[in-house]
Amino acid sequence: MGFSCGIVGLPNVGKSTLFNALTKANVASSNYPFCTIDPNVGIVNVPDARLEALAALVSAKKITSTTVEFVDIAGLVKGASQGEGLGNQFLSNIRNVDAIVQVVRLFEDKNVIHIGEVDPVRDIEIINMELIFKDLETVEGILTKKEKLAKTGNKEAQSEAAVLEKLKKGLGEEKLIKNIPLSPEEKKLIQPYQFLTEKELLIVANVSEDEVKNYQGNLLYQKLLKKAQDIQADVLVLAAKIEQEISELDSNDAKEYLKELGLSQSGLERLIMEGYKLLGLITFFTAGEKETRAWTLRKGSRAPQAAGVIHTDMERGFIRAEIASYEDFTREKSWNALKDKGLIRIEGKDYEIKDGDVIIVRFSV
Repeated sequence: MGFSCGIVGLPNVGKSTLFNALTKANVASSNYPFCTIDPNVGIVNVPDARLEALAALVSAKKITSTTVEFVDIAGLVKGASQGEGLGNQFLSNIRNVDAIVQVVRLFEDKNVIHIGEVDPVRDIEIINMELIFKDLETVEGILTKKEKLAKTGNKEAQSEAAVLEKLKKGLGEEKLIKNIPLSPEEKKLIQPYQFLTEKELLIVANVSEDEVKNYQGNLLYQKLLKKAQDIQADVLVLAAKIEQEISELDSNDAKEYLKELGLSQSGLERLIMEGYKLLGLITFFTAGEKETRAWTLRKGSRAPQAAGVIHTDMERGFIRAEIASYEDFTREKSWNALKDKGLIRIEGKDYEIKDGDVIIVRFSV
């Protein structure tokens, strides 16, 4: 299953440095606008201590993590919705991702060019307004067609036109579509259009190395926090330069470096987990000696859908799922011990998979 987060921002805010660290890829991060032209794609493992613990219990020969895809998208400028800079390419690339990670800079550096003064709130407003303009243009185009069809008595077109009118009004008030109140049915109607501002949003605040632990006093951070609350987005703080340095170390040296900095976890690990949560994903596990593996699933999915993630034949021939919680598995330490204590649940097609479930799928060929 491919789930992707697009990393966006104005030129030279640290996007490509962050992407380099995420993927340990040698992606250009030079000090000039539009250094990133074509989007770079990196698939990263989602860190999960539960996977290692399960693998150790069953003496797994192979361990496979679940993943999230990150896409480093060209820097955006004001006027992108009208084709300025690399606007059309930017907007096309961002349409294809599932969620947006906006990177903003919170520090001055005379050696790193920035478009205008460093102001993360203004940067977010520039990006969001360009996305709003593009969505408004798209909504108006679709609405014209649906209104014509609605006049013929087409009930579906009438329903869509009503939702699109609501979106047009909200976008005209400079609201992101994700913040416009819609019913589940209305959300389903607009889903095929992949509106840019409908996507979930995470803001990454790139601070200087000196402020990585003391950023709360940064006035730009306080302004950013208020803006994030207004647009219902979470903020994750890190220093992209430090994250790149950590990514170039082996695991032991990286742990020591984090310890010296007084950090328990790297910003990248937090970013990966936040991206995963942003997409509304959960992890379930299969645990065996041959392979212990983490699998990605949309929150709210049923047991047959989880079976289908493992193999399409399993979903087609699904009979039942045998399920143990991660907590029970690690406490009892084996499938046999779980069976002896009656801790394996037999679940059917309506069971909603929970994060951390360890499952065995029974199916017919």
